[in-house]
Amino acid sequence: MLSLNWSLLSAFVPTFFVVSITPGMCMTLALSMGITIGVRRALWMMAGELLGVAIVATSAAIGVAAFMLKYPTAFAVFKYAGGAYLAWLGIQMWFSKGRMAMPEEEVSAVDLSRWQLALQGFVTAIANPKGWAFFVALLPPFIDNSLPMTSQLTALILIILLLEFICLQLYAHGGRGLRTLLRQGSGVRTVNRVAGSLMIAVGIWLALG
Repeated sequence: MLSLNWSLLSAFVPTFFVVSITPGMCMTLALSMGITIGVRRALWMMAGELLGVAIVATSAAIGVAAFMLKYPTAFAVFKYAGGAYLAWLGIQMWFSKGRMAMPEEEVSAVDLSRWQLALQGFVTAIANPKGWAFFVALLPPFIDNSLPMTSQLTALILIILLLEFICLQLYAHGGRGLRTLLRQGSGVRTVNRVAGSLMIAVGIWLALG
């Protein structure tokens, strides 16, 4: 049976939903796939992306757990640094700068096989600095040392994957409706500013929470 601190879980789900829904490399890819090839074919990209996210989350979680137990003081310093980093990313997004900001140019059509789509999603997730930064910075506050670590991390990672899939679906399904918006620079800048503000809020919460 999976062990969880339900008080922490009530904050974990909305926090990671905000993280997942924020425009980044993977969500921008899902959006562009929804526009160019449709949601059904984009599922192959999502499968590869989720596998990549699972690997990143597991690797980060194992390292974070060991780090927490051995160096609690250093972990506190790392938490403040992580919060500042997330806030900095949010500021970049607010000004439509950086690799996480949604691009203002219209995406072009693609013609890829199923395996190419899956590989593209996998590579995007593995190479995504947002994923590594978020998992290393945000997982520790939701880990309860009084509970079994293995089952706890397993449950949290499964929840992360579910939230990630829901957000990928939202972006892909919204792709067609956002086609006109993506052609307007002011509209894209508004999306980036909203997402950047959410990112800044998460960074502040992490540092001060």
